[in-house]
Amino acid sequence: MEKKLKVYADRMSQPSRAVLTFCRYPTDVFRRAKIQSVLDWHHSNLRYGADHYVINTVLGPALGHPLNPKAASEAEKVLSSSLSNLEKIWLNGNGRFLLGGSQPSIADLSLVCELVQLEVLDEKDRDRILSPYKKVVRWIEDTRAATNPHFDQVHNILFRVKMKLQHPRSMDAEAGTETSSKMGRHSKM
Repeated sequence: MEKKLKVYADRMSQPSRAVLTFCRYPTDVFRRAKIQSVLDWHHSNLRYGADHYVINTVLGPALGHPLNPKAASEAEKVLSSSLSNLEKIWLNGNGRFLLGGSQPSIADLSLVCELVQLEVLDEKDRDRILSPYKKVVRWIEDTRAATNPHFDQVHNILFRVKMKLQHPRSMDAEAGTETSSKMGRHSKM
């Protein structure tokens, strides 16, 4: 795996290589197994909940698909359960990152990116989902801070999509159907 990461890093731009320097798999086999267990858990839990919630509330309708409140509700339950487990199990330790790490791992990046997609939600909805999980919110910010400016560069397109998705909402607000005071701002996530 280390060789694959090195080849991959050699093909990447210089700024990305700096992020990869401390986000590679650990050499310690026990630590590596723990990181892999987080990544395995992520696919069936956090990814499913976050993706399906965003698709069935914001992205689907933006792409012309009908709202699916039942699917959104089921996805929100999975997302909420995943956030709870993330906070109780994976963020349990003395470090600022997953598994008590002092630096972000590839698992931190993968899971945080899953949650950053919640940026496209209405701010009130995103806050409702994330605010009960203080450790998760702090971990997102810690990961962002540890990997910036690369983090913001990578997610820039997401922030642009958010602005486009909120444009119709702000049109509704001007018509008096929604308040627009917070529209168009990036959250602190």
